Amino acid sequence: MGRILALDFGSKRTGIAVTDELQIIASGLTTVSTSDLLAFLQDYFSKENVELILLGEPKQMNNTASESEVGIQEFIKKLQEKFPEKKIERVDERFTSKMAFQTMIDSGLKKKQRQNKALVDEISATIILQSYLYK
Repeated sequence: MGRILALDFGSKRTGIAVTDELQIIASGLTTVSTSDLLAFLQDYFSKENVELILLGEPKQMNNTASESEVGIQEFIKKLQEKFPEKKIERVDERFTSKMAFQTMIDSGLKKKQRQNKALVDEISATIILQSYLYK
């Protein structure tokens, strides 16, 4: 059984979370510059068995695609070209950034630590992954 990897894709940064091999526990992995994302994934896939990639699907409150969907679709094409053997699924990511911020508050992180946008992205990816695992 391979890991499941979740991406909270952004135009500047992408948060990444991953499961254990048994697909039980979701953990934040890191945040990388989106421009370096494909290279990061190639390196990660060479070391770890990843069976599924989850990509957040940003939607408006009326269920229509958000503006960032265009960039995500372009990335998905590149991802499919580079890793045709990897299965890709989309997961509704509405409110994940707010949930990530609240998680930081609930965890007792100081205000300065909560301003770390890379950490918010990583936690958001973890929330996306958890929502998939526990659906």
